[in-house]
Formats: sequence, structure tokens, C-alpha cells
Amino acid sequence: MGVRKEIATLGGGCFWCTEAIYKELKGVISVESGYSGGDKENPTYKDVCTGLTNHAEVINIEYDANVIDFTKILEVFFATHDPTTLNRQGVDVGTQYRSVVFYHDEHQKEISEQIVSAFNADNIFGKPVVAQITKFDKFYPAEDYHQDYFENNPQNQFCQMVLVPKRDKFRKLFGELLKK
Repeated sequence: MGVRKEIATLGGGCFWCTEAIYKELKGVISVESGYSGGDKENPTYKDVCTGLTNHAEVINIEYDANVIDFTKILEVFFATHDPTTLNRQGVDVGTQYRSVVFYHDEHQKEISEQIVSAFNADNIFGKPVVAQITKFDKFYPAEDYHQDYFENNPQNQFCQMVLVPKRDKFRKLFGELLKK
């Protein structure tokens, strides 16, 4: 059984956090931070931070679907950010920090809708999930200094205060899915 490459594009607030988590997940081949969902061609970080481009900070995840499926990718996603706050993750506020799944095909759309519907029916988060489920259009890679941000800046104050606790929660919840 060879590698069956698939792509998932997710926005869960700051891409530094989501990138660091998915890089540790078994079956993930690569993770790239970038922008998606907006109107501006080739946006820069400065452009996206204005909140006027409609782009979200996202990660593009290439994964081996023979090792991990899209459902598990989403389970990690919803467990490691707050999908109940509109255009906000913690202190980060703006449409660029929205919770969003950019589906690449009907299968991803269906799974995303089923998961969100089940979360809301069971009131899993104590309030409605407002994560958007939107058709993928384009992905624009973020600037080089955003790639592998945590690996390159582990002592950054934001990383220590926000990213490390998220990563630790992820490791605790999904220990069996960590790369060795």
C-alpha cells in the first residue's frame, strides 16, 4: 500500500499554532502556513492583518490518507482551537483568525458538515460551532519567516504563552497519533 496524498486546508486562528501541532501528527507529510479565502491576489501578512482582504490565516496540510483520514484531521482541528468564537481566537481578533475548513472535494465537505452538525446537536462546546465550511479556491504561502515559526522561535513570548499550552493539550489528547 503506497502513499495516498491528500490536502486539507484549515484556519484555526494563528497559523503558527496550527502548523506546530500538525507537524507532529502521524501521517502528515508537510504543513505550510499561508492565506486562503480572500479577494486579494498574492496577499502579504501586512495585507491580511488589516482584515480587509477576507483571507484567513490557514495551514495547507499534505497527508497520507492511508495513515490518517480527514475525519481524524478534523478531530484534531476542533480539539485544538475554539470553533465557537466568530473571527476570534483568544486575543487575536479579526476575520483573518476565523475558524474555517476549506474543503477540497465533496467528501471533505460532507465530513465537515456532519462533524459540526453532531457537535451542535450534542452541545459539545456548550455553545454553537461557528466554524465556516467553505469551498477551497486558492492558497497563498505565507512569507518564509512564518514557516516553521515555532521551531525557529521557540522562546517567542506568544509561542510560550499560547502555542506551548495548545501543543501540550494536543499531545495529551492525541498521544497515540504522534509521530515517533
